Amino acid sequence: MTAPHTSRAARVLKDPSKLSFDYVPEKLVHREKQMDRLWMMFRPVLESGVSQTAFLIGNVGTGKTATSKRFCLDLVKEGTNMGKAMDFIVVNCRQRNTESSVLLRLVTHFDERFPDRGFSTAEMLRTLHKHLDRLKVHLVVVLDEADVLLRKGVGDLIYLLSRFDEEKVGGKASMSLILISQKYLLDMLDPASMSTFRRANAIIFDKYTAEELKDIVASRVYLAFYPGTVPQSTIELIADASGELGDARFAIEILEKAGMLAEEEGSQQVTPENVRTAKALTYNVVTSSKIEVLDVQKKLVLLAVARASREQAYVTTREVETAYKIAAEEYGERARGHTQFWAYLQQLANEGLVETKVTGDPSGGRTTYISVPDMPVKVLRELLEGMLGER
Repeated sequence: MTAPHTSRAARVLKDPSKLSFDYVPEKLVHREKQMDRLWMMFRPVLESGVSQTAFLIGNVGTGKTATSKRFCLDLVKEGTNMGKAMDFIVVNCRQRNTESSVLLRLVTHFDERFPDRGFSTAEMLRTLHKHLDRLKVHLVVVLDEADVLLRKGVGDLIYLLSRFDEEKVGGKASMSLILISQKYLLDMLDPASMSTFRRANAIIFDKYTAEELKDIVASRVYLAFYPGTVPQSTIELIADASGELGDARFAIEILEKAGMLAEEEGSQQVTPENVRTAKALTYNVVTSSKIEVLDVQKKLVLLAVARASREQAYVTTREVETAYKIAAEEYGERARGHTQFWAYLQQLANEGLVETKVTGDPSGGRTTYISVPDMPVKVLRELLEGMLGER
């Protein structure tokens, strides 16, 4: 008879929901300036009842959608404190890329039973007007990935929403618009729509730096993991592994996968090896074909890095050079001098097979630390040992 399955208590993950793409933190790390700009633009909406438009522009994973959601949540809360009814709707234009599907999303926010067909654009706009007038609410519409609409020739909808209150005589405006895009949208708008928007209302979201990603990962570790289960070296490795893309979503995805791997192993901590495996599962730039074309000496240096990194996220040049000399002797090769060894290491870094970073030490000197960003070192070590053994 099979023993009944019992669920094992989590060892490292305290609250995995805090790693979801849908989770919006109370405070967005390193997006304070963008939040301040939005507040500066939208303060008159609360105080004077006017409408407003804004553009959020930046690459994937730079915090545009999360910032818009956090801002809108805070705006609704501030409106409640001031006695001003506010609401917001986020529409993903990649999923809803026609006029009717976007408007249906807006109308069904107020009436879930509204039919999904049989109504024209003008009729749905009139229905939306009636809901907002009845509720006396100011609605902020966030069109995420709005460039998809423009590429599909649905730019008229942006014009109609931006002029939503144009025919209203007196009274307060009832709609504002935030457009989110990876591209600079203003140049994609037609002249009629362009007249509604101000170029000064574009807010740029730059890629995150590795240091910023480190802070973002650390903040999610605090929320999602038990204390002491994610060492600082693991956080730094995740930040470095995602630093080239500058993508916070990618960093958080690596953190989530690494945490799940640690749970599966029954480990008490999320290790550097968990991070390397997680990144390999998510986005692996290290392939066996890249390694196969390396000459013997570079393979030996890469093997040395893999062996030295077995139990740690970062290793020093000295540790790798020591491991390199041992590996060269093991495979019957003459180890090259320090200058040539260093050149090999730099070439491996240029190929993206290892990463190097230089830090100062208390004595005033500088130490180079080396890490394997993309592949579990166990897999890399076995791959290289197999290649070198077949010669």
